[in-house]
Amino acid sequence: MNEARPHGAGAGAAPAPVTVLAGPTAVGKGTISAAIREQYPQIRLSVSATTRPPRPGEVDGVHYLFVSEEEFTHLVESGQMLEWAVVHGRHRYGTPRGPVEEAVGQGHPVLLEIDLAGARQVRESLPEARFVFLAPPDWETLVDRLVGRGTEDAEERSRRLETARRELAAESEFDVTIVNDEVPRATAELAALLGVRDLT
Repeated sequence: MNEARPHGAGAGAAPAPVTVLAGPTAVGKGTISAAIREQYPQIRLSVSATTRPPRPGEVDGVHYLFVSEEEFTHLVESGQMLEWAVVHGRHRYGTPRGPVEEAVGQGHPVLLEIDLAGARQVRESLPEARFVFLAPPDWETLVDRLVGRGTEDAEERSRRLETARRELAAESEFDVTIVNDEVPRATAELAALLGVRDLT
């Protein structure tokens, strides 16, 4: 059984009000976050704002906060974004500060599931947060997840693997590492870090 690998100043401390979850491409951040949402309703997951239009079935305020370019610019310029980025050179995505602070003020633990660049921005804007790195059990498992679908050509696979190597090298920037070997175990471990135990 794997245990969280603590490193850094915030590793053994009491739960932080805000926890940031990041890790390499294809490690399963979305799967773990979905499991947290389903099994631990007392944990609040941040909802990202985006300038892209809703896709069929997406609900404003649940899947994303859908805002105009002008609204997004105002959020950035007024310091109301914990982090943000332009994705695929088109639409902007980011984490609004207000809902996170509101949930913390109500006594709820808050989880931000974001990419590594976003995590680095949050460290600047919210240094008191705890930063958790979600890691694969080993390199081979990550490779299987990245290229196992068989939908990318050799050049795309190579690019994805190089990106994953760089992302794995960022582990030392985080306070704690959780190994995603089994989703239920990793989910429970993350919830425990947020101060929530499974009572079943």
